[in-house]
Amino acid sequence: MAITPVRIGTIATSEDMDSEGFDRLTDPYRPELLAHCYRILGSVHDAEDLVQETYLRAWRAYDGFGGRSSLRFWLYRIATNVCLTALEHRSRRFLPAGLGAPGDDPDETSGLPGSEVAWVQPLPGPTSDATANDPASIVVSRGSVRLALVVALQQLPPKQRVVLILRDVLAWRASEVAELLDTTTTAVNSALQRARAHLERVAPTEDDITEPLDADHRALLDQYVKAFENADIDTLMRVLHSDVTLEMPPEPLWFAGREAVGRFVASRIFVGPGVLRLLPVTANGQPALATYWRGEDGVFRAHAIQVLTMSEDRVARMVIFREPSLFPAFGLPRDLGVAGTAPHDSAPA
Repeated sequence: MAITPVRIGTIATSEDMDSEGFDRLTDPYRPELLAHCYRILGSVHDAEDLVQETYLRAWRAYDGFGGRSSLRFWLYRIATNVCLTALEHRSRRFLPAGLGAPGDDPDETSGLPGSEVAWVQPLPGPTSDATANDPASIVVSRGSVRLALVVALQQLPPKQRVVLILRDVLAWRASEVAELLDTTTTAVNSALQRARAHLERVAPTEDDITEPLDADHRALLDQYVKAFENADIDTLMRVLHSDVTLEMPPEPLWFAGREAVGRFVASRIFVGPGVLRLLPVTANGQPALATYWRGEDGVFRAHAIQVLTMSEDRVARMVIFREPSLFPAFGLPRDLGVAGTAPHDSAPA
């Protein structure tokens, strides 16, 4: 029989806490802790694992908690320290544009060891921070997990990264961050100053990035989808920004500019109409598409997650994550069943 927790304010006493009561108190924080760990790590798989580790540690240590601080602060402290420990044994994560100059030959094969690089991954959906209760906060929160910002955060040393996230994203006071990290407010302010200066040099401006919420943006996305599904390079070229970039991790080669991107897509991706099927999703608070490829047996199988950035009513950045293992995190099936047309015998790049 479940034991009803005895509460001190909103906190149950450790003697009467059971797993059901613990879950009831802590589960509301799980989405925002996932977003927090993702910002630090740049990987949804790693973030999910470390949120699980956070909850395991919190359950084991709950007897010593006693409500001396807020439950949210305590969970963030555990999660942050778990992430910092993990970063001691992990490489910094990249996207292809961070490894070298863009290519210009669609048939070129890069000499970079793409399989050995730790790649940034997309985060399914918009962030679900518990503090985002009004439209303005939701926009700020969504921006804090945008792919370009998460990539830029990976360039910071781990503690600077954490300080910047806690101060500038979560709007914690310097004294709270100092307590969480067992350091001084002077050290926190110094780390924040260095992190802000570095991020200002490497992070992209978002002044001209638009939210895909109105009819025009939905129509643009529809054209993009139809271009891929019909292998229609002319339509695709019309929706791409002149300075569009294309990255396809784990392939380290990338392309910049509409002409170069168009040549690559026409040569390596558009192998024929009806080969690809795209489903709209959301990643990092941005429009995204789950891409399925039709195999020889006619079955559409998980192929890639495309995360798009729109600017000036055009698609300005295409990051195509060729990682089928991401599909379950998006709540997507591994395949869509058998197609109604003849199978195709070659896969897109």
